[in-house]
Amino acid sequence: MKEHIILTMSKKEISRYDVIKRLIRKEINGTKAAELIKISIRHAKRLKAAVKKKGAKGLIHGNRGKKGNRGLPAEEHKQIADLLKEKYYDFGPTFAAEKLSEDHQIKHDPKTIRAIMIENDLWKPKSKLKGSFHRSWRQRRSNFGEMEQFDGSYHDWLEGRGPKYCLLLSVDDATGEITDGYFDQHEGVFPVFNFWLNYLTKHGKPRSIYMDKFSTYKMNQKVAVENHDLKTQFQRALEQLQIEPIFANSPQAKGRIEKMFKTLQDRLVKELRLHNISAIEEANRYLKKQFIPAFNRKFGIKPAGDANLHGILSAKELLELPSIFSRQTKRSVQNDFTVSFNNQWYQLTKYQPVTVCKRDRIIVEEHLDGSIKIRLRGKYLNFESIAKNIRVLKKSIPWVLAASPMPRSNS
Repeated sequence: MKEHIILTMSKKEISRYDVIKRLIRKEINGTKAAELIKISIRHAKRLKAAVKKKGAKGLIHGNRGKKGNRGLPAEEHKQIADLLKEKYYDFGPTFAAEKLSEDHQIKHDPKTIRAIMIENDLWKPKSKLKGSFHRSWRQRRSNFGEMEQFDGSYHDWLEGRGPKYCLLLSVDDATGEITDGYFDQHEGVFPVFNFWLNYLTKHGKPRSIYMDKFSTYKMNQKVAVENHDLKTQFQRALEQLQIEPIFANSPQAKGRIEKMFKTLQDRLVKELRLHNISAIEEANRYLKKQFIPAFNRKFGIKPAGDANLHGILSAKELLELPSIFSRQTKRSVQNDFTVSFNNQWYQLTKYQPVTVCKRDRIIVEEHLDGSIKIRLRGKYLNFESIAKNIRVLKKSIPWVLAASPMPRSNS
C-alpha cells in the first residue's frame, strides 16, 4: 500500500499559488505576475508550467518531506539522544558536542547536537535581547601581565555534594587566559592574600590588577576618600609591591571576568560533576592541573604584543612577601611594655633589636601560617605570650627597652 505524505504550504507559497492561477486564467500577464511575487519573468513562466502539470504541489520544493542526504542514521541519532539524556541533560549544545567528541568519539557540529537537544526538550532556543543598554567595548591590553582582572564568585560549584565555595580567579586581559584559580571558603583578606602570594611566586608581579569595590579591595566609606592613609590591607600590600590597583565602577566595566564566571558556572560545574569531585581539595587539584590548562588551550587568544610584562620579584621582595601578605594592625606599647591584640596579651622581653619606648606605635602582623609578629621601625621585636589574669604592672620596668646586641630569642 502506497504511503501518502501530507505537505503543508507556507503563506508565501499560498500567495504565489494565487498569483500563478491568475496568470494561468490570463487575468494578468507574466510581467505583472513576476512583479507581484518579486521574481524574474523567466521564473514566473517555470512556476506556471509546474502548476499546470502538478497543481499546487508544483510550488513546493521537491525535497520537502524527504529525509536529507546528510541526516543521521536512526541508530546513531538514538545513541546521541540517549547520551544527552543520561549525562549531558543540562549542557549547552557547544559543550555537549565537545564532550561527545572527547569522551565518546561522536563528532558532529554543535548545530546538529542542538537540533537533537531541541527535539528531546533538552534545550530551548534563546530569544535575542531587545532594547538593552549600550556600553562601549574596551580594547584589550596589549601584553601578557599588563593587567589582571580579579574577582571572586560564590556559587554551588559542587551542586550540593559539598558546601558552597568562593572561586577566586584572575584572568589576563590581553590573552583572556585564566592565570590562576582557587576555591576557598570566602573572599576575605586571608584567602585573597594566599591567592596573590601563590600568583606572584608563580608569575611575578602584574603591572595592574582590575577589580571591583568589594570591601576586601577598597575602602568605600567617605572617610577613606578624605584620609589617604586609610587603606584596606590589600591596597596596602599592592602599594608595597608597586602594583597599580584599578577599581571598576560597575560589574559591566570588568565584563570579561564576569563573562568568565558565567562560563565556568556552566562548564566547570559540569566537569566537576563528571569527575565525581565532592571535596574542595580535589576541586582545587583538578582546577589547577587539568581544567585551567585545557581551558586556556581552547579559548586563549594571541595578544597584540609579544612581551611578558610581569615584573620579577627582587630577593628583598621575596623575603618580605610573608610580611606584605599579612594582616597588619597598629597597637600601642603599654606602660608595662605589653601589647594587647585579639584578646591576648604579649610581653615584650628585655632584649630588643631596636629601642622601645612606652606608648610607641607598633605593628602587629598576622601571618598566613597563623603566627604573630610584632614590628617597630622595620625590626621584629622579641615577645612572649602571657595570660591576661597574671598581667601585673611592674613599677621597676624602665621607660625604655634599650636595643641590645644580643641575638633575638625565638618567639
